[in-house]
Amino acid sequence: MSFFAKLFGLNQKATVSKDVVTQATQESPLFNQPSFLELIKKRRSIYSIGKNLKHIPSEIEELIQEAVKHSPSAFNSQSSRVVILFNESHQNFWNIVLDVLKTIVPAEALAGTEQKIQSFAAGAGTVLFFEDQDVIKGLQEQFELYADNFPVWSEHSTAIAQFAVWNVLAEQGIGASLQHYNPIIDEKINAAFDIPAQWKLRAQLVFGSIEGEAGEKAFIEDESRFKTFG
Repeated sequence: MSFFAKLFGLNQKATVSKDVVTQATQESPLFNQPSFLELIKKRRSIYSIGKNLKHIPSEIEELIQEAVKHSPSAFNSQSSRVVILFNESHQNFWNIVLDVLKTIVPAEALAGTEQKIQSFAAGAGTVLFFEDQDVIKGLQEQFELYADNFPVWSEHSTAIAQFAVWNVLAEQGIGASLQHYNPIIDEKINAAFDIPAQWKLRAQLVFGSIEGEAGEKAFIEDESRFKTFG
């Protein structure tokens, strides 16, 4: 039974009216539904995270899969690939990151680096976002006129997928922050988790229970970034 079916108290063959689903959604403590704009505002970089989640891994896995599956991509390429790490795999990932950083970080900065990586390892899991380069190359060959654009559009696709996952986690009260230790970790991560050679790592979203709130967010003046005509 899926997470959403359990959430609504349904079995696989059950049918239910739209009103019942709406009521169940509104009343469920696991499935709050703020407006999309409110949700965007709620999503913040949360660096103080822990393992005290009310969701089990399979529920989080389903949320992430649904968010990525329904994220748009140029030419419907669906080039995003995702690896979800929990428990020992999550810890192992950050151990690898730290081992790699120890080879390049100056000795005087190592203590701060270790503390930062340990704060990520203290979380409940990590989502690795990849882009399948074979898909991109295939589109370049199929649509030669746009060949130079597909790598750029691939970056758009992964950004949308990352944003979708981050928001769906925030909706459930799960804190997260987006990290970018690629490409220096790529070789060791690919070996450790049997990642296909054509998958290119783009970002790492580490998540967990919110153990400390985000600070106040500063914004530049609207006049410097928006123009409206007509």
